[in-house]
Amino acid sequence: MKITEIHVYAHRLPVKNGPYTMANAQVWALDTTLVRIVTDTGLVGWGETCPVGPTYCASHARGARAALEEMGPGLIGATLHPLVLRRRMDGLLNGHRYAKAAVDIAAHDILGKAYGVRVADLLGGAVTEKVPSYYATGVGEPDEIARIAAERIAEGYPRLQIKIGGRPVEVDIAVLRKVWEVARGTGTRLAADGNRGLPTRDALRLSRECQDIPLILEQPCNTIEELAAIRGQVHHGIYMDENGEDLATVIRAVGQGLVDGFGMKVTRIGGLQQMAAFRDICEARSLPHTCDDAWGGDIIHAACTHIGATVSPRLSEGVWLASPYVEGHYDATNGIDIVGGHIKLPEGPGLGVVPEDGIFGNPVLSFG
Repeated sequence: MKITEIHVYAHRLPVKNGPYTMANAQVWALDTTLVRIVTDTGLVGWGETCPVGPTYCASHARGARAALEEMGPGLIGATLHPLVLRRRMDGLLNGHRYAKAAVDIAAHDILGKAYGVRVADLLGGAVTEKVPSYYATGVGEPDEIARIAAERIAEGYPRLQIKIGGRPVEVDIAVLRKVWEVARGTGTRLAADGNRGLPTRDALRLSRECQDIPLILEQPCNTIEELAAIRGQVHHGIYMDENGEDLATVIRAVGQGLVDGFGMKVTRIGGLQQMAAFRDICEARSLPHTCDDAWGGDIIHAACTHIGATVSPRLSEGVWLASPYVEGHYDATNGIDIVGGHIKLPEGPGLGVVPEDGIFGNPVLSFG
């Protein structure tokens, strides 16, 4: 099969009860980019990429669409084998993995439809039909975050990610201690996610004063060098998130023993083909990790759920979806939701999600 047409759409996703607050950003709405690929067999596939904004990572929506505009003409006539397709994209444009991921996801959607199987089957096979999720709180005050934590534990979430950073560390410590009051004895796993927002001084203090709380420190500091500096001094495991930009960085972090696991984003690393390679590297070294993305809608949600379903249960830290935070579905029948802290694996074929006709309006870019 070969690509005959590529259409790119821009779509706005409002955040419920916004803003959603992180250490370095406030999110009121998402500018997501959808890619529709048509093949010479008539099969159609969808991909999506949705950077949070220009300050969270080195990516943003207009950059994604500019990258797709640069690559688009050169992808007409390309075959849809994911590895070959990635090499072709790399030959057309250096970097911009988050834009290439949308094309990669669409290719997997088409291949699943062509073979009559789910994307999870293309990625090695699902080990569960009920994929664990986790809930990420925003940055907030102790009582508010503890209330949210108690509600999500009652809903059945097996893991909570508590956002910290961007304020006095004393408040973050108070938040974590308050959350531990409601989480203790429930079996719920905890992560304190700094989103690169803590100086090493504050990360060390927080770990020292919360050493009785069994939690993971997720990307507490801004750089790999800072993570390496605190590695031997903290009382908690460290997960890498935002610094994990590509497989080369993952291999470096794993080989040098810099981290104990990862929060990994499908579009940041370049799509499902690269994500499957990442999954296998982590399994070889018994490193837990998530399979999620920054934000986005049903297409990204389906992609994350399919790869998440293939992760060894002992290493799965869950799949985070934006669905509790954004309005509406692209596919009213098969839209992806979290129920009881878990996600039902879409039935397929392909991603198992088909956007309603006309939901995104006219394309902003077309090729072929």
